[in-house]
Amino acid sequence: MDYADAYLKEILGRTKRIAVVGVSGNPVRPSYFVARYLSLKGFEVVPVNPKLAGERLFGGTVVGALSQIEGPVDMVDIFRRSEAVPEIVEEALAALPGLRTIWMQIGVMHAQATERAEAAGVDVIQDRCPKIEYQRLFGELRMGGFATGVISSKL
Repeated sequence: MDYADAYLKEILGRTKRIAVVGVSGNPVRPSYFVARYLSLKGFEVVPVNPKLAGERLFGGTVVGALSQIEGPVDMVDIFRRSEAVPEIVEEALAALPGLRTIWMQIGVMHAQATERAEAAGVDVIQDRCPKIEYQRLFGELRMGGFATGVISSKL
């Protein structure tokens, strides 16, 4: 998918609250460190995972489903396989009035679910990571495309 930088930046700039579907409690899993990064950047992260419901992550309580979220959500970030996307999109559209963006992580795509969400007026990003795009668009990428600390080498 090809998205204009201005479009991605606009989405990230308007987003305040993100539901992360498929978040892990394991700090080495991508869903964990992406959600943690976003929370450290000032986004309110609502972790969604039925196996972790009731636990605390990133300053919030994990919910088991999008329908259990109280209050508005600007973006749903999907960390699930592509075949799970249609069900997630349907639940998001039904349970989250005012939702503006569905974001599918790297490797996650679903044409029909995208068409459904876009027909409902929701912006859709596929096969991208909001953490990587945020770092790239807001000047945080460092060595090799990763946000790293200073690396010194001893010869």
